[in-house]
Amino acid sequence: MLAAQVFAVAIFIGMFIMIVLDKIERHYVTLGSGILTLVIVFGICMRDGSAIVNTLAFKQFFTKDFWYQVTESESSGINWATILFIAGMMLMVEGMAKAGFFRWLCMKIAFIVKCKTVPIFITFTIMAAFLSMFIDSITVIMFLAAVTVELAQLLKFNPVPMILSEIFCANLGGSATMCGDPPNIIIGTSLGFSFFDFLGNTGVVAGISLLVVIFFLYFAFRKELVAKAGEKPDVSKLPDPSEAIKNKKDFVISSIIFACAVILLVTHGSTHLTVATIGLFIAFLTLITSGKHALELLKKVDYKTLVFFIGLFIVVSGLEETKILDIIADFIEDISGGNKHLMIIIIIWVSAVASAFVDNIPFAATMVPVIKNLAAASGLPISTLAWALAIGTDIGGSATPIGASANVVGTSVAARNGYPIGWGRYCKKLAPATILVLLISTVYLFVRYL
Repeated sequence: MLAAQVFAVAIFIGMFIMIVLDKIERHYVTLGSGILTLVIVFGICMRDGSAIVNTLAFKQFFTKDFWYQVTESESSGINWATILFIAGMMLMVEGMAKAGFFRWLCMKIAFIVKCKTVPIFITFTIMAAFLSMFIDSITVIMFLAAVTVELAQLLKFNPVPMILSEIFCANLGGSATMCGDPPNIIIGTSLGFSFFDFLGNTGVVAGISLLVVIFFLYFAFRKELVAKAGEKPDVSKLPDPSEAIKNKKDFVISSIIFACAVILLVTHGSTHLTVATIGLFIAFLTLITSGKHALELLKKVDYKTLVFFIGLFIVVSGLEETKILDIIADFIEDISGGNKHLMIIIIIWVSAVASAFVDNIPFAATMVPVIKNLAAASGLPISTLAWALAIGTDIGGSATPIGASANVVGTSVAARNGYPIGWGRYCKKLAPATILVLLISTVYLFVRYL
């Protein structure tokens, strides 16, 4: 077992280093690491065929609980429910983008607030948070940042403060629901939490934090949220929101599908339909209604991200099967000395610091089985530890330009349009905002759960 543990840890650390260095595309890194885990850890060191079967987890597809779950059931290995759900949402989002939904929404809101900079700043940051509750924050930022740059050029203001605020609020909004951020999807599907479980717990602290953060970001950027001296914006040059709608029929259909997805996610705790079922249904609905464009939408799905997840789950399973995660859980319990307050602080702040510098998705996937063991050993409810982990991984990633995928996308869009955002400028404003939200979250967890 010792040899298996050594190789499992070495593969995991090597994978993390390769992801951080970003020299090879991350899906190749995790898939390669996953294959090494199957061959070296399970095959050569452990000689355990059942570990390979459990990790690949193909049998999940043939169980009722995978599609319709009344009671919580344990899952290990590749979390296929997460894969199917993300794939389904990707297809839905591509359909909405093709119909012009996001561009229409942004331009419509800009006109509603009469194209005034500060109201646009407030509404766009709130919109970033709200949309990220249901749609991947990467997609939200991709469209919001592009429209923000366009509005900035027409209304003569600096788009950087707005883009930075949108990035932060998108990450914050994503923490509010199970489908808002990939770490939450992993936590929710692994531990059997519903949309309302997240909304009633992490959603509450996200809502409180959003109110505080909007004021904080406004005062941090207030001097930059003005039109350039001597330049008067020409509102007449702004495109009409209706011009964003490329096809009215597609626009209506994509809006209805989005509404269906939201309803299914909100009610899945009552209907007992799993996220795998919801993801597959939404994908099927999108493809059926897209007609001749179905193949085009399928080609646009980010398969690299799906492969990234698959490889990641295999590597984490290597740590789980070799009992490395049990050792980590025991170590955290020993450090905290059984003190529940200290345990919460360790989970939320270590998660936040780690997620500021490395991808929060593999960190969350690694920590889920750790908090399971911690809950069993300490007697602290698994839900309390889950909310601490979700908040730490979701919010901590906002502190640096590489902490979350939305950060990378937003800063890239700004740079492509002539507004580069360096580490200094990014961290000067958003690192304090991150610390502020983490402090609010820590107090919230203490007051509500301990």
